[in-house]
Amino acid sequence: MTAVSTASMPAEAAVPDSALARAVTAFVRDTETTLLFNHSSRVYQFGALAGLRRGLRYDRELLYAGAMFHDLGLMPDHSSAGERFEVDGANAARDFLKAHGVPEADVYTVWTAIALHTTPGIPVHMHPVVALVTAGVEMDVLGLTYDAYADAERAAVVAAFPREPDFKEGIIQAFYDGIRHKPATTFGNVKADVIADKEPGFRRGNFCSVIRASRWPDSAHAPGCECGHHD
Repeated sequence: MTAVSTASMPAEAAVPDSALARAVTAFVRDTETTLLFNHSSRVYQFGALAGLRRGLRYDRELLYAGAMFHDLGLMPDHSSAGERFEVDGANAARDFLKAHGVPEADVYTVWTAIALHTTPGIPVHMHPVVALVTAGVEMDVLGLTYDAYADAERAAVVAAFPREPDFKEGIIQAFYDGIRHKPATTFGNVKADVIADKEPGFRRGNFCSVIRASRWPDSAHAPGCECGHHD
């Protein structure tokens, strides 16, 4: 298993040296592309470093599982016809962890971390594992907290798990390849931007349009409700 240099990376942020972590690594390495495997590994490292900085207590094995499985739903063998890719990845992690004897409560924590990793503003208020998977994603993909990491920390993570020179376009393409067959699953989430970027004619779902097109009559008021809308 690849590990970052302990000279510049705290031991508390290292990949766990356990049978479960090794099994996760082997499974994801054999399943994902190199780009996604290295990305997921960096997500773990950046998430673990964020956890240290925030003083959070959590199980590193669970954070590692959440980070490594978070994009598995983009892969054809783990992609459903109609679920969001985040749910597909969460379901794959759930099945894997249950098969390895992980307690149900811990499985649910990992499932939630993966399912919510593209939902800004909510994970930060949840269980540390949920919060830190999203923190790692937001750092590696979006660079939202780039300056919160020391130069040596970023360099160590990228040295261990290389970031391709064209990673920005590569990860957008990976997202598109994984969701293009089910664009309806992007309604209300950031992946609609990916479809729109690759397909200029794409018309994303509109929340207000759904409200206005619902079966509910628009002028149903109770007699005497004094709402001001009656003749």
